[in-house]
Amino acid sequence: MALADTENGSNGGGGDSEAIAIASVLGGFSESAEIRALIASLPEVHGDLVTRESATQRFLVIMNRYQEQPHLLDPHLEWMLNMILDLVRNEKSPPLLVHLGFKFLYIISKVRGYKAFMQLFPHEVADVQPVLDLLSRQDPKDTEIWETRYMLLLWLSMTCLIPFDLSRLDGHLESDGGQAREPIMDRILSIAKSYLTVSDSSRDAASVLVSKFMTRPDVKQKRLGDFLDWSLTTISHSNDQSVADIVVLDGALQSLAQLFKHGKREDLLQYAPTVLQCLEQKRISESSQAMLRKLGVKLIQRLGLTFLKPRLAKWRYQRGSRSLAANLAASQPAVTVAAVTPEVEMQEQEEDYDIPEEVENIIEHLLVGLKDKETIVRWSAAKGIGRVTGRLPKELADEVVGSVLDCFSFQETDNTWHGGCLALAELGRRGLLLPSRLPDVVPLILKSLIYEEKRGACSVGSNVRDAACYICWSFARAYEPAELKPFVTQIASALLITAVFDRNVNCRRAASAAFQENVGRQGTFPHGIDILTAADYFAVGNLNNCYLTISVYIASFPEYTNAMIDHLVSMKINHWDGVIRELATKALHNLTPQAPDYMAATVLPQLLPMAVGIDLHGRHGAILACAEITHALSKLGTQSNRPLVDLISSECVDGLKNLHQLLCVNVFLHRGFGGELMRPAMCSLIEKMSLSKMPFKDDPVITGWQWLIDDTLKSLHLMSTGVRDDIKDAAVSALAALCEEYYQTQPGHANSQMQGDYFSGNPILEGLQQARSVTQKEESFAEARRDAVKALAQVCVKAGACSSGSPDSVLCSENVTEVFGALLDSMNDYTTDSRGDVGAWVREAAMSSLMDVTLLVVSSAPELLSPDLVKRMMCCLAQQAAEKIDRYRAHAGSVLLCLLHSTEPAVPHIPHRQELLSIFPATASLNWNAPSQAFPYITQLLRLPQYQYHTLLGLTVSVGGITESTVHFSSQSLFGYLKGIQQNSAALGQFGDTLLSILKDNLHNDRVSVPFLKMLDQLLANSCFEIFTTQENHQFCVDLLALCKEVKKSKDITKLRSCSAVFCGLMQFQGDVRKKVLSQLMMLLCHSFPVIRKTTAGQMYEMLLTYDDVIDPEVVDDVMTLLSDTNWESDIATVRTHRNQLCDWLGVPRPQVVTKVIEMCPS
Repeated sequence: MALADTENGSNGGGGDSEAIAIASVLGGFSESAEIRALIASLPEVHGDLVTRESATQRFLVIMNRYQEQPHLLDPHLEWMLNMILDLVRNEKSPPLLVHLGFKFLYIISKVRGYKAFMQLFPHEVADVQPVLDLLSRQDPKDTEIWETRYMLLLWLSMTCLIPFDLSRLDGHLESDGGQAREPIMDRILSIAKSYLTVSDSSRDAASVLVSKFMTRPDVKQKRLGDFLDWSLTTISHSNDQSVADIVVLDGALQSLAQLFKHGKREDLLQYAPTVLQCLEQKRISESSQAMLRKLGVKLIQRLGLTFLKPRLAKWRYQRGSRSLAANLAASQPAVTVAAVTPEVEMQEQEEDYDIPEEVENIIEHLLVGLKDKETIVRWSAAKGIGRVTGRLPKELADEVVGSVLDCFSFQETDNTWHGGCLALAELGRRGLLLPSRLPDVVPLILKSLIYEEKRGACSVGSNVRDAACYICWSFARAYEPAELKPFVTQIASALLITAVFDRNVNCRRAASAAFQENVGRQGTFPHGIDILTAADYFAVGNLNNCYLTISVYIASFPEYTNAMIDHLVSMKINHWDGVIRELATKALHNLTPQAPDYMAATVLPQLLPMAVGIDLHGRHGAILACAEITHALSKLGTQSNRPLVDLISSECVDGLKNLHQLLCVNVFLHRGFGGELMRPAMCSLIEKMSLSKMPFKDDPVITGWQWLIDDTLKSLHLMSTGVRDDIKDAAVSALAALCEEYYQTQPGHANSQMQGDYFSGNPILEGLQQARSVTQKEESFAEARRDAVKALAQVCVKAGACSSGSPDSVLCSENVTEVFGALLDSMNDYTTDSRGDVGAWVREAAMSSLMDVTLLVVSSAPELLSPDLVKRMMCCLAQQAAEKIDRYRAHAGSVLLCLLHSTEPAVPHIPHRQELLSIFPATASLNWNAPSQAFPYITQLLRLPQYQYHTLLGLTVSVGGITESTVHFSSQSLFGYLKGIQQNSAALGQFGDTLLSILKDNLHNDRVSVPFLKMLDQLLANSCFEIFTTQENHQFCVDLLALCKEVKKSKDITKLRSCSAVFCGLMQFQGDVRKKVLSQLMMLLCHSFPVIRKTTAGQMYEMLLTYDDVIDPEVVDDVMTLLSDTNWESDIATVRTHRNQLCDWLGVPRPQVVTKVIEMCPS
């Protein structure tokens, strides 16, 4: 169970489920051979930092795999420990190797737990002195080797268990120098005290040492009182205001807690009142440090156990059979068997004995600890309550239970509720919560399962609900089925409601686990096994799945239906989180078929007053719920041929009709945050009422609804950007449903008056075509263009297609060209703004609209599609399918394949249909989102002449892009295609002409020209035009050089860099063109941008290394030296001198400086 302190994420999915599943499949310690080799290699690797860190990291990675199943290490712990101790004990081992060995030991103890691991340390008499000496030589302030000190303290703790008086190990206390040596007992005590005040983990190990050492018979006689005096003095003289004092207090409290845990009662009882008095005077519970408060609670509960005799309360409830298999088999009824032990038999007559008065103070402290603001303190206090109560007489224990139940008051904070839940779980788990208390406890558990308190913009209470699930889990193990039988229905319903409807994923999973435990242990939960298969730990991870799918299945069992509906109505439709409110209303829609009468007769009358209440969230959720339930009831009525008014009362019908008027009168809902919630809710109500065919035709309420929709659309500019689209969509959907139901005089004929009001201006198609066009003024209104494109298609689909129809009423021969032209032009919308490529929204809408309109025309009037129109459409789709953004490439690919594989009827005039079908067979499964799968198919379109230009245009932005995976796979596929046509000069020539056409058409379009130059650089560098280089002054090179000269005039640095690289790549061509290319490079060496001069020089240097036949071998060394040694970022005059020298060596005319002449106008 996750014990979270505050509310966290809403709909954590099952993202961590795979990791959890993997963590639980380990069958054994499979890396034992590798671990053995790692430990054996420590003497060789410890000297080098890199190898030492590598070995440590590998050891850590392997061990961490067993954090969830540390018991798998148990058979291997002993040999690992012995191998490392052999290195540590070896006198020849250098200190670095010793410290590395202890670091490995610490990693093992961290995974397995120090309590289990420390027991394996050798603890013979011969080990005491070496361990003590080694520990004495350590520097407590050395932060690099704290693991060594930690493990040595644990080892020393084990050596303290030897059964001999420590004074017998001292021998002669005179040293060689005649000075008295310190006794071993004093040395150990001194070391323990010194390490209780350090700031690292050695402090924890020192407290363990104290608990083992001070409880020895010889030590407790001589040193126990002195140590307790030292500890109490330390506590009294320290405060929690400085870091040093906090560390000292932590060590002292921790050591006392360990000491009172492991020491014998008769030895410590005399000191317990003094310790308690010191703690009360110090007011540890009021400290600002959570860890100190936790240790204080821990020590106080140990003091309580010291005051009380160690006895097993005979009154405690004990379940007889705890076998899960027996419960599931249910072969025989379980029998309650009282736990009888020799200790109990002796103590049965000691039920009434005097309880020390200090116990009352201790219980009071523990009850206060239940209200602490930190979970670790509350959890420790809850365990203390359980332990202390187990030693009290029945009457006093019942008083403690009553005090715990007082925590569940709505005047208390969420922390108090959480602490109370933890305490109840502990009491129940230990059998201290008697069945007679269950009628008082179960209602509190049910309240805790739905506890939520709003705090500002969020809420608290998830930890309370989680702990309540823990109570249910513990009760499943603690009680006989007969004891819980009266409460089974309530608990089962509450757990399922939490498992399905809780906002917090941890609570849903905790409730699912508790339900599963009850199904297995109790066997009385209705339909438990069936529900568990649908609502298991992983299934409840997805919030939408819980509300919309799992809830419907669970509600199909009548025991849970009404409880789930009531919870949604009372707790979820008024939730502070809008997502939960909307999901709750959708869930009510889905649950309506399970209980239609209950919804109509009970739920709707409850919702109508809420819909006009003062709570904004309640109004919002209630209106949405009314809309969804009414719509669901209308669907049921349609299935049974009954009108909706027969299913719901006339009062409800009037209430739904008057909602709009009541809200307008009583609530100012049209502006501000309230308006942003209420407007879409009312629009949703209007839509659902219209879809439900409510009998409101010609009723005045329709005018009110129409005004609300119109006002909402006119007021969109007043809404915040984040909700504007949702409000607009809700209003448009409401308007569509309203017109469909209430503005038709007869089927297919609209109300002429409303038609005139809405469409008094330009024809619809003409207006939409104007709206989707890009102008400089409206360039940033991408959403408007996207919606215009969608609307254009929807109008066409709604109107239908007829070749001989009127352009005012249908899609016909007179307007089909304009409609398709508008959609095809929208596929070239590459507008960008601060949000990025917003034109992609328009292109995506255009592709979807093209598919819808094309399929409409094909099915109704295929003669409207001309070959030229289909060719343009398919070429544009091919271009989009080759571009760089995965989402839009995938959308284009799916539309392309849909039109290609359409058979009923088929789209006519598709160019190269058979070749396309061979490339994209109907049975092929292609993931267009994956560049590795998409581009090998797309590049095959390059061999189809009619698709080559547009496909290559799309590939240009992919190959010359910046996304590594897209660039890699697109260029790989392009190079593969070119490699296949290297020997086909005609195909390569056609490809070259297409390349030149693309550059010529987009010379001043940076979106294409910049990636084009990058792609061209890659093509030249990979010798893709090698067949052209054998011919002098090949026309491809001549034309390309002429176009690149134009590009060189740009002021874009990225463009100029790519242009310089292309010039260097053109040096592989033969003839006079080579000199012309060199002239262009010489000009770039004196460019006004220093970075271009430097880049050009570097690229020329690499070019001369690649093509060794470019210049005369006699001057090649001079040229290379000049290119590499010159500072090309210095002033132009200096650079020009070096550039002219290069011109002379390369035999290229020196470029002349052109003087700009400015004519002065005569005055």
